[in-house]
Amino acid sequence: MHVAQSGIFALGTGSHAYLEFDLHKGRDPLTLVQIITNLEEPRMTTGGVNLVIGFRPSLWAQVAPGEMPVGVTDFNEDLQGVSGYSMPATQHDLWLWVAGHAYQTVFDVSREAIEALAGVARLAEEVVGWTYKESRDLTGFIDGTENPPLSEAPEVALVPDGPGVGGSIVLVQKWLHNAIAAFDALPVEAQEKIIGRTKEKSIELDEEVRGPQSHVSRTVIEVDGVEQHIFRRNTPFGTASEHGTMFIGFSCEQQRLARMLNRMAGAEDGVRDALTRYTTPVSGSYYFVPSVEALQKFATEEA
Repeated sequence: MHVAQSGIFALGTGSHAYLEFDLHKGRDPLTLVQIITNLEEPRMTTGGVNLVIGFRPSLWAQVAPGEMPVGVTDFNEDLQGVSGYSMPATQHDLWLWVAGHAYQTVFDVSREAIEALAGVARLAEEVVGWTYKESRDLTGFIDGTENPPLSEAPEVALVPDGPGVGGSIVLVQKWLHNAIAAFDALPVEAQEKIIGRTKEKSIELDEEVRGPQSHVSRTVIEVDGVEQHIFRRNTPFGTASEHGTMFIGFSCEQQRLARMLNRMAGAEDGVRDALTRYTTPVSGSYYFVPSVEALQKFATEEA
């Protein structure tokens, strides 16, 4: 049996830190894996925090080739959409997601991780997230409505068998709400057509009402008429003057995530997600989140 990292499904935490690291030149990726695994095992699974660890797909494939699904790739090239629109690639080597009820604990665990990794990797990106008005995003709409219930989420988020079983592919993007004031100024009915749902109760609008450019229409992926879900754990981030959404999407296969981005950018059919005219992606990385058993293979090694 392969057990998923529990933080993937630990809903209800109000404070979050997202840390991305780059391996120092010349350092062994194995050392990076050993350090973060040894740190996580004895200390970070207690004290009121959940820690999720993800690795650059090519890095994890090098360190643990038998624990990596076939065909999962890094986010190394900008995604080119329609009419010059693009989504940036900012792939890093290690992703840590620290979540808890009290930010002071999230802060302490984040600092401990940064200090432990200093000799092997540099902190490339740090974002602090938080919940907003009962799981709404900063547009005022409820986020994660399309998520499956927790009883079905593992089927959606986790590799079911073969190499990497029990692990998950996660897409991490930082979206800056640089034009959200213009969105807020729109009538609610216009906002709802952009999102594809009602603002108050998050009821999905009929397709002919919301249109093919709505966020719902762009992000709902179907194969042979069957919807292919992902498991979202998004949070707002930032300050009153600069803020946005951290998109955190887990999937059992990378193709669902990649196709979602292609559709949002208009690369699939020339129709761009209307919401992308009000919020801008400023980062993009894929990580593989190994199962607990896969990580434990490195926990007793000397770092």
